[in-house]
Formats: sequence, C-alpha cells, structure tokens
Amino acid sequence: MRTAHIRPLTLTLVLFATVLAASRMARAQAPAAKIDINGAWVFTVTIDGAVSGTPTVTFKTDGEKVTGHYSSMSLGENDFTGTLKGSTLDFTFNVADAGAVVYKATVESSAAMNGTISIADGAVSGTFTGKRK
Repeated sequence: MRTAHIRPLTLTLVLFATVLAASRMARAQAPAAKIDINGAWVFTVTIDGAVSGTPTVTFKTDGEKVTGHYSSMSLGENDFTGTLKGSTLDFTFNVADAGAVVYKATVESSAAMNGTISIADGAVSGTFTGKRK
C-alpha cells in the first residue's frame, strides 16, 4: 500500500516539474518588446569632450530597416539608411566635405538612446545621447 501512494506522488511531482520547466522556457523564448524609435529625436553630440551640436534626427522603421533625415548646423541636411536589430541601431550618411558619418547606438527605450559617432573613417569621433523630441 505504501508503494501505491508513492507512485501518484512521484507522478504529481514529475508533472509539476515539467510544467514549471516549460513555463520558464516559454518566458525565456518570448520576444522582447519592440522598441519604437519612429519620429523626431534631438541628439546631443560630444566631440573632444565638448558639445559640438544638437542635430534633429527623424526615424522611420520598416522591420529592421531604418530610414530617416538628419538636420544639423555642422553637417547639414542628409537622408540616411540603417538598421535596428533588437536594441542596436546603426545608420550612415555621407557629407561631401566630411565623408561617411556613422552612428552606432544602443536604444535604451522608446525615448532614449546613446552611442558613438564616427566621421571620415574615424578621423573625428565622439559620443552622443538622443532623446525623443
């Protein structure tokens, strides 16, 4: 009779452990909430330890593809393309006198990002923060 009680208890414990493990796996595999960067942002760009500009950047996403417009006093008006994969944003545009401008960012939320800027293959580089406008 003792064996008869152990089997249902063992079966219940195994079933409980299986359900718990499946639940944890499902949560671990659930996709992260999509970050929305669409719209206008204001960047604060710092080069050589000093703020060098506050461009306005407008983003439009289509899946991982990013397009947009960059407007600043120092680099002018430029359309750009890039990618947003998870929280990693990269976009690039070319300026006639400066060459390629490359931004690499970590998007912290739908209202904040930060990262690096590289101009002319790293001849000029710095950091930036971005806030939704």
